[in-house]
Amino acid sequence: MNPAELSHFGFLTLPDYSMIAVTNAIEACRMANRCVGRTVYTWSLLGLDDTPVAASNGMMIAPTSALDPAALPDIVFVCGGVDVRSVVGKPHLAALRWIARHGTPLGALCTGTFALAEAGLLDGYRCAVHWEDVTSIREEFPEVELANELFVLDRDRLTCTGGVGPLDMMLFLIEAKLGRVIAEHVSVTFILDRIRASGERQPISENDRIVPNQPLLTQAIRLIEDQLTEKQPMQDVADALGISLRQLQRLFRTYLHESPGAFAKELRLKRAQIMLQQMRMPVTEVALACGFTSSAYFSSAYRAHFGYSPSAERHLRAMSALPSFASGQRPSSHPARSPA
Repeated sequence: MNPAELSHFGFLTLPDYSMIAVTNAIEACRMANRCVGRTVYTWSLLGLDDTPVAASNGMMIAPTSALDPAALPDIVFVCGGVDVRSVVGKPHLAALRWIARHGTPLGALCTGTFALAEAGLLDGYRCAVHWEDVTSIREEFPEVELANELFVLDRDRLTCTGGVGPLDMMLFLIEAKLGRVIAEHVSVTFILDRIRASGERQPISENDRIVPNQPLLTQAIRLIEDQLTEKQPMQDVADALGISLRQLQRLFRTYLHESPGAFAKELRLKRAQIMLQQMRMPVTEVALACGFTSSAYFSSAYRAHFGYSPSAERHLRAMSALPSFASGQRPSSHPARSPA
């Protein structure tokens, strides 16, 4: 797929899709047309029929067109959002497989990557997805190579993170077709401080922002985040940074007020919470996937941190039908977190 040849973008919206991801992509196209003074890009909201689909904010975008075999766009982006696993049905998978057989390139915004993976259309591909879903998709689809990047173009697949990530992706496509000057013009018009490249690491959690101007601590956090599936010795982290273990501990205690080991444990618990909410994987397997070698210790640590057991987490999730939370916060009707 040549990004410079893409002009007509289709956005196949799944129920509860992320509207910010879709509108960021569309607005970049609109602004590019405005900057050059002519219609270079067109776009279509697509569905299994012509009924507008509600986004996660309850709003709908019209008009929505049914997928038409005789008039497919240059690329079709699957647009996901919260609870993507519960809304991807056999009709969606059949439609995506048909599009792939037709030879039309496919892409994904936010959690739309899950739908492509579920359809078997990302096997052997590198792809991007919102950081909250990285671990769960990696566990469910080991044949898919997940890259912690804003967006990834691999042959005839173009996948992107959520939020404002699609704006970065569209600026990349605009530059490929219309040149850097137009892409910069769009960027400045939207008051962006710069154009981010595809290979830039997405901020995979709030931890990327908690301590500005501390590059060593930032690198340490990223090393810990990248190895959450294992209980990584903190000495290895210190060695990778070229500092002593005592220096590493001092950094964490000075700026985060806890030890690096406690910080890593909390991250593993938060990752486990997301997996319990999103997947049907047994609790013991979730524990192993998050670096806990003992399911009993995992359950004890989980209860101490969140105030209820891992099995209760799954029950609460099923009962509440609320979006997943990476922070550990629950509605007031749920069990309160126990004191530290």
